[in-house]
Amino acid sequence: MAAPLELYCWKGGWGLPSVNVESLTVLAYAKFAGAPLKVHKIANPWKSPTGSLPALKTHGEGSLSQPSKIIIHLRKQKYNADYDLSAKEGADSLAFISLLEEKLLPALIYTLWVDPKNYVDVTRRWHGENIPFPLNFFLPSRMQRQQLERLRLVRGDSWLEPGEEVEKELYRDALECMNLLSQRLASQKFFFGDSPSSLDAYVFGHLALLLKVKLPNAKLQHHLKSIDNLSQFCSNILTLYFPNEGRETLGSKISSQPDSNDFDNEPNKRRNQVLSVLVALGAMLSYAVFTGILSIQHVHPQEALGSSHGHGAGSHDEEEDEE
Repeated sequence: MAAPLELYCWKGGWGLPSVNVESLTVLAYAKFAGAPLKVHKIANPWKSPTGSLPALKTHGEGSLSQPSKIIIHLRKQKYNADYDLSAKEGADSLAFISLLEEKLLPALIYTLWVDPKNYVDVTRRWHGENIPFPLNFFLPSRMQRQQLERLRLVRGDSWLEPGEEVEKELYRDALECMNLLSQRLASQKFFFGDSPSSLDAYVFGHLALLLKVKLPNAKLQHHLKSIDNLSQFCSNILTLYFPNEGRETLGSKISSQPDSNDFDNEPNKRRNQVLSVLVALGAMLSYAVFTGILSIQHVHPQEALGSSHGHGAGSHDEEEDEE
């Protein structure tokens, strides 16, 4: 029997199997299709075979990193959640997935990665606490820049800058998308009846994070929570397919609800400041020694004694070599 395919994805938080839209989508599809994956939930994308998450390590086709490519590969392996869909349902599924990526995804990126309050209090905080040291000092800000570039690419505007007008436009599109999804779902358990499909995986991946994370700026979240059938849809999938993930740990609750009292956050703030200073000093000293700005001398006790009395040869300076 062949070894199972290996999936690398972002670890979970806030009662979810993952804190990443794409990872949630792939995890949900694999569950729906019954794909026997060996899942590695990590918080360091550099440990992934592609350097990004999610990533699927395949047998003979290398590693795949985009949800659409991962899902196509799983279908080739006979794990097809869309097997029972009609041609019309298949076309509808593709249309709604395109709608999600065009209308809802940009607003999600803005909400989690661009909105200053949400980014500082929730997104950066979670990644800073879960990404291993010392990567947690620079990876969150690097990821934020990547997400902003992604937002510009999706919107087709390379000069797009965050602001009130941009936010209004993004949120207007997202609300329209959620309303259309709600109308399509109606009172059904899943979008095409009693069995989940790839569309259900994509919708869950895009909505679950928005539903569960406690955001300071929650305009988009409040609208989702007001749509009963979509909220229930996400909750049902968590209960049916990820029952062990639905129980939030105390640590997840604490990190998702930043305390407004600055005094309570002071120990963590001071710890991070101290660590930042130590890392910076270490880097500066290493650079100084490596470039020769700072030299390390070995002085023998006899020479030091001799020079103090003004006798004997001068001490020999020896610069320490660093590999």
